Amino acid sequence: MSGRFEVVASPLEGLFVIERRPILDSRGYLERMFCAEEMGEFVGKREIIQINRTQTLGIGTVRGLHFQYPPYAEMKIVSCLRGEVFDVAVDLRRDSQTFLHWYGERLSADNHRTMVIPEGFGHGFQALADDCELLYFHTSPYCADAEGGVNALDPRIGILWPEHIVSMSDRDKGLAMVTSQFSGIDA
Repeated sequence: MSGRFEVVASPLEGLFVIERRPILDSRGYLERMFCAEEMGEFVGKREIIQINRTQTLGIGTVRGLHFQYPPYAEMKIVSCLRGEVFDVAVDLRRDSQTFLHWYGERLSADNHRTMVIPEGFGHGFQALADDCELLYFHTSPYCADAEGGVNALDPRIGILWPEHIVSMSDRDKGLAMVTSQFSGIDA
């Protein structure tokens, strides 16, 4: 991809990391966060339906692993605006060659990376600094009835969180572990 972005494929099919290329001058920089034309090869005909911003106050905090079931399954495009996070995507797609495999990437304001997480993946992150802010572009609106998740501490998934986990919401602590009955989700 040319222009303002460089796309790096991950080991999990459909999951990409974008390295944004800011334009610098003596005043600072201009950075493109999204471009339907330049990102068309993996965004396709999807539209950005919702944009959310999160703040996580403490280092070591884990959020996730969240997803939405069809028909509200969504692609997420995640960038870190302040601080640094370890952003994780877990392949939950039924019949995928990499079912239950995970991939993590450090996203920060300084490294200008974005994670593009397709439908059928669980998503979560760990704050690697205090006062982190993330910006999410979603291709489907949030629907509480379609909400799903798996536990970020599930040993079957085996995510290697870089920091000691100091905080998780009660909701995230209560997310189910993957059992043999879980055959994945339709993407």
